[in-house]
Amino acid sequence: MSFNTFGKFFRFTTWGESHGPAIGCVVDGCPPNVKISEKEIQAELNKRKPGQSKFTTQRKEDDKVNILSGVFEGRTTGTPISMIIFNKDMRSRDYETIKNKFRPGHADFTYFKKYGIRDYRGGGRQSARETATRVAAGAIAKKVLQTKIGVKYKVIGAVTQLGILGCDTNNWSDNFILKNSLFCPDKSILRIWEKYLLSIRKAGSSCGAIIELRARGLPVGLGAPIYSKLDMDLASAMMSINAVKGVNIGSGMNSAQLTGEQNSDEIFRKGKKINFKTNNAGGILGGISTGQDIIVSFAVKPTSSILTSRKTIDKFGKNTSISVKGRHDPCVGIRAVPIGEAMMHCVLLDHYLMNIAQCKS
Repeated sequence: MSFNTFGKFFRFTTWGESHGPAIGCVVDGCPPNVKISEKEIQAELNKRKPGQSKFTTQRKEDDKVNILSGVFEGRTTGTPISMIIFNKDMRSRDYETIKNKFRPGHADFTYFKKYGIRDYRGGGRQSARETATRVAAGAIAKKVLQTKIGVKYKVIGAVTQLGILGCDTNNWSDNFILKNSLFCPDKSILRIWEKYLLSIRKAGSSCGAIIELRARGLPVGLGAPIYSKLDMDLASAMMSINAVKGVNIGSGMNSAQLTGEQNSDEIFRKGKKINFKTNNAGGILGGISTGQDIIVSFAVKPTSSILTSRKTIDKFGKNTSISVKGRHDPCVGIRAVPIGEAMMHCVLLDHYLMNIAQCKS
């Protein structure tokens, strides 16, 4: 299998399977002399790890990260940073009865047809378990950007729609997002969301979600105008996350409903500062950052593993049915929040380093 590496200047390669002994990643291109610790990386991993609430899979994983190389006396050396996370709570027996069947909505069918072999235990390499290593890489990117840009740099994500229920983003609260297990930014809707999701779980079904990411404190000038647009690379990063089916930058798809007067973000000067009246562009114009908040949102489909019996075929081509038992998230979009944040950190650092290489000589 090819294409296990993401990034240009700041790159990471992930490895491992859902029910294998371990997963991990190798980060290449990290600048030297950046203070980093396993504790800082662990703090990001703890936001994603399973089994933390009744709203996520009950698989119990510590997701404890160990740094194997690239860090000496608490600082990056500029050499590849290798990290490993051991798997502990695998229940491969849950998949024995369906090992020859293709789960609808999963990549079982396409994976098997492409490679002629697949690890049926939890999806193997296809599993969202792989994303834990992305979060580890993103934690490093985050620390580098905070070191280079300063404490004003911040990326925060939230669930803005849970299934059929949206929220009022005008009530967005960073602090509230960090205090609830659904990453909900709007305090007024949280209890309704909780009741809705519990009913979905009780029915053995699942729902999708929309996640919004906001990056603050970035300079003007990140990105290139043609084949490495900042929004292009951000969209690619989000689409690489399991179960993501659509990405918006700023107003995104809603831009089609606006007039030119409504959509254009008017520019004005106040004192020495350049300001924009609105931010329909999501902080990116012509593939280059404007200095405004960068706004990216993405849609996550409902979890494909559900208890309801569905029609499918087996690997011998025979018609059959399947009901997927085991431990699954009723909404994978919830734990996609820290994954989206991590991928955003990685893309932004990649473009930050490219900008220095081209324009800061």
